[in-house]
Amino acid sequence: MNADLNGFLKKAVKESWALGHFNISNLEQLRAILNAAQSAMAPIHIGTSEGERRFIGLKQAVYLIKAFREETGLPIFLNADHCKSVASAKEAADAGYESIHIDLSAASFEENIKGTKEIVEYAKSKNKNISVEGELGYLRGESKIQKEIVKIKPEDLTKVEKAGEFVEKTGVDRLAPVIGNIHGIAANEPKLDIERIRKIHKALPEIALVLHGGSGIPDDQIKEAIKAGINNIHVNTEIRLAYSAALRRTLAQNPEETAPYKLFSETIKAVEEKVKEKLILFGSVNKL
Repeated sequence: MNADLNGFLKKAVKESWALGHFNISNLEQLRAILNAAQSAMAPIHIGTSEGERRFIGLKQAVYLIKAFREETGLPIFLNADHCKSVASAKEAADAGYESIHIDLSAASFEENIKGTKEIVEYAKSKNKNISVEGELGYLRGESKIQKEIVKIKPEDLTKVEKAGEFVEKTGVDRLAPVIGNIHGIAANEPKLDIERIRKIHKALPEIALVLHGGSGIPDDQIKEAIKAGINNIHVNTEIRLAYSAALRRTLAQNPEETAPYKLFSETIKAVEEKVKEKLILFGSVNKL
């Protein structure tokens, strides 16, 4: 069995499936995701954004993952998702995260390369097996339901030649391109640029390509994206929706209940079912 995240990503690249990445805000979401991974015999990528890390705690998240890894025997990898600064990424590396996503895509191309390279070198000096992801292009939206139409401009998209230069100069293990995806679920359905994915993958055949904003993308597009070269897919908004909808139902049906662990049982089931659905879609079942 592959012992580290980069090993599983190389396996996914070679075999044309995608490793599922799911964000968490609390223990209930984590339990649900790992229940699904265990039943599916799938490696799992757990993410915490900067806001989620502030809520859970950096060290707390690291030790939660360590405890569940020891208990289940699953390959569970913790990712510092969308670190918006070098300092934020370094904090996660220092805390013991196995995976860092340094997102300097709002900066200039040159500044993005400089900061991303700094994190690659820093993180790998702490842990040679750590996996570092960089982002290139402008990814619109937020991890929520957006009632407005999110318009993607041509200049938002990742250019193939720039992707090659970015990877060569930074040394990242993973690249998050912008290829028609958005964060969250917008009023308009996303339209992935499959040919752009294919060209980036052809230019960077050994690099894991990460699809952010996996929520709300039709299944047929997800399957085509994986065939074209995507092998790591992020899902957050659909997890949050499953969680909050189930919790609201439980609270409405049990107004007198005060024990939190009883209130969360249906919520855990709802998230687990959603994650199972995604693991099947991504082709990551029985990949241990």
